[in-house]
Amino acid sequence: MTGAVHPAVERAEVLIELERVDEAKGVLEKRLAEDPDDIRALVKYARCHLVGEKEPAKALAVAERALALDPEDIDAHIMRAHALRWVGFRFPETEGVLREVIRLAPEYWYGYALLADWLWRIRCISAGLANGGRVPDGPMNAALREAGEVAKEAIRLGPEEVYAYEVAWLIADRAGNRTVADQLDQAILRLDPNHAGALARRTEKAAAAPGVKAAEAATLYADALAATPHSASLQQGLDHASYRLLRGVRWIALLSLALAGVLLDLWTKDGQVPRELPVSLGQRLWYFVPVGALWAVGALLRYRRLRTGVRYNLRSLIHRRRWPRIVLGQAAWAVLCALVISQVPWSERTVPRIVFWVGLVPTLATIWFDRKKTT
Repeated sequence: MTGAVHPAVERAEVLIELERVDEAKGVLEKRLAEDPDDIRALVKYARCHLVGEKEPAKALAVAERALALDPEDIDAHIMRAHALRWVGFRFPETEGVLREVIRLAPEYWYGYALLADWLWRIRCISAGLANGGRVPDGPMNAALREAGEVAKEAIRLGPEEVYAYEVAWLIADRAGNRTVADQLDQAILRLDPNHAGALARRTEKAAAAPGVKAAEAATLYADALAATPHSASLQQGLDHASYRLLRGVRWIALLSLALAGVLLDLWTKDGQVPRELPVSLGQRLWYFVPVGALWAVGALLRYRRLRTGVRYNLRSLIHRRRWPRIVLGQAAWAVLCALVISQVPWSERTVPRIVFWVGLVPTLATIWFDRKKTT
């Protein structure tokens, strides 16, 4: 883990970070041709085989070549563990390799974190093989407890290392310990305020809290996406919140339809005399006053108060998804039927009643079943 590093190896490491793996391989191959015993170059070369085209067998061979030169090199052991994870059915062997890392470097946090990350999986594989592919709750809980203790040691040794907390969070989440998982999310966000996973989980929890309206949820997701713009889960949450906003437009359209029915007294109680038809022009024009107020307050004003990112996403959602277009189409259809009922000087009520039901039924047919539709 220590010692002088050749400039060619440093350059290759930068190229790997930039995902220019083929170039890094070329640099390392040239370096190894000059000095076949450069352990740092061998370790980086093994890494190239893992992050590039995923050639774990080649990575394992290179890592073992490095260990033949120095059996106590920590980086070589760790690279061998990573390679073993993807070679055939040799994943359980990684436990022994990582325990050797801990023996050689008992103060190195990463060895504990990686062991904790994989240990419970290894135990579950063993339990599954012994139980016909099913992992009983007992062995699963025992594996999680064992891995959790190792993760605690990783955090103790690396209190500022995000990966140690990520591993501990995963174990707590698998164990169903939401309190501990939430505390670990807070610790992760303290170290990395833009951590995609922890930010998404915190935002989802806040948006799903009782009493949070669609506009508030959309704002929460938009704020989180500003920090982690490539988070798929946050984008999905914003899409769902935006869809909830669009569903509200449909209710305004139905209210407009109901007011049109009231204007013509399409339904009256027994003994009540309906108003005379046709309705006067003034009454028909007056219809636009309450309906205009509904749309101005319920849709336009609400839309203008939304964050810019939410407004952009609403427009994008309509172009990207089918159900938002269906919802808007249903709202437009209900409004059109309301206008036909309210603005035509009908002399009898049979046709307006038919138009009312034609505007109402298609919306009611789906309104209770599409709450989670965004596609």
